[in-house]
Amino acid sequence: MGSSRTAKTRIKSENTVLLSPPPAPRRARDRVLYINLIYTFNRFAEKHTILDMKLEIQTILFTEPDGDAIERAGEILRAGGLVVFPTETVYGLGADATDGSAAAKIFAAKGRPADNPLIVHLAEPADAERYAVTTELYFRLAERFMPGPLTVVLPKRETIPATVTAGLDTVAVRVPSHPTAHALIKAAGVPVAAPSANISGRPSPTTARHAIENMYGRADCIIAAGDCDFGVESTVVKLEGEGVVVLRPGAVTPEMLGELCPVRLPDTLYKSASADVVPESPGMKYRHYAPDVPMYILDGSDSSVKNFLRDKTDCAIICFDGDEELLAREYAFSLGDRADSASHAHRLFAVLNDIGGIAHKADGKIKAIYARMTPKEGVGLAVFNRLIKAAGYNVIKLD
Repeated sequence: MGSSRTAKTRIKSENTVLLSPPPAPRRARDRVLYINLIYTFNRFAEKHTILDMKLEIQTILFTEPDGDAIERAGEILRAGGLVVFPTETVYGLGADATDGSAAAKIFAAKGRPADNPLIVHLAEPADAERYAVTTELYFRLAERFMPGPLTVVLPKRETIPATVTAGLDTVAVRVPSHPTAHALIKAAGVPVAAPSANISGRPSPTTARHAIENMYGRADCIIAAGDCDFGVESTVVKLEGEGVVVLRPGAVTPEMLGELCPVRLPDTLYKSASADVVPESPGMKYRHYAPDVPMYILDGSDSSVKNFLRDKTDCAIICFDGDEELLAREYAFSLGDRADSASHAHRLFAVLNDIGGIAHKADGKIKAIYARMTPKEGVGLAVFNRLIKAAGYNVIKLD
């Protein structure tokens, strides 16, 4: 393990302070998480010296989100600390949304640009009235889609500091449906500002292991509670007259929203925003979800994709279950059945995170990532949006 044994940062598991790596758990049900933790420490030891790591925080790790763990995490939030927690979309990095100093720690931990606003997570839809100016349309949306993966941008009240909203006069609010997230917000007794729990620009974590890899030593507490359900961040909408404009697509699709009100899809969902744009929502302006190697989207037929990749051996491939020839390659990953956009969403970030880890360990064997174009309908729009941003809008048209 080398340098990781002497690192200043420690994992505190419930009531015991442990030097890394942690001992094997007594309970069999914790064994998978333990194996993943050992993998995490090995990756840190291989990638960093002690000085490179610059990790100062003692991270409390809860492997089971029981009542005591939730209460302790809630105390940390009230005290101005950072807590990593699962939601139905991705893992979040949370702080008290009414405390500007606490929210500033999120930006520091992630290396997040200060003009990228945060989403405020609430226990109940009606709680939004304390922090935002609500409307009849907001409550109609809330009745249909909350708790769940929908975020609504509203005019903010003074109870939310400018740090959270990146100086904007609006605030994004949502009510997560994940039981651990809901219990944490209730236990904290404060709204929780939380972006995804990743280093800024990297793929969002949808597994406990990837959340730990990103935020170990950067957050005060990590609640490790398995995989997230949807796998892409929430849909973000802004109210526009009697309808909404989609600022970021997610599991609540334009088709679903259209059953309730008019929906507008701006060009920024499909192409890069201009450098001077003021982001009204996370995910609008900066390159996101990107691994550390160049990525390209391949837009073409099965035969043209196979022909393009035939002589390329120093790459990773993201494709579908039916691509047997491609999946035979060493670094090939499937998002599921070609037509199953829900599977694509669930797997995408886990695949990107895994490729990033393999690329580091492969000593230059992976010089590029090529991903097949995905459908753009329904949840597929969210997958396409994340893929295109991860690739820096680099699309190779083959037909």
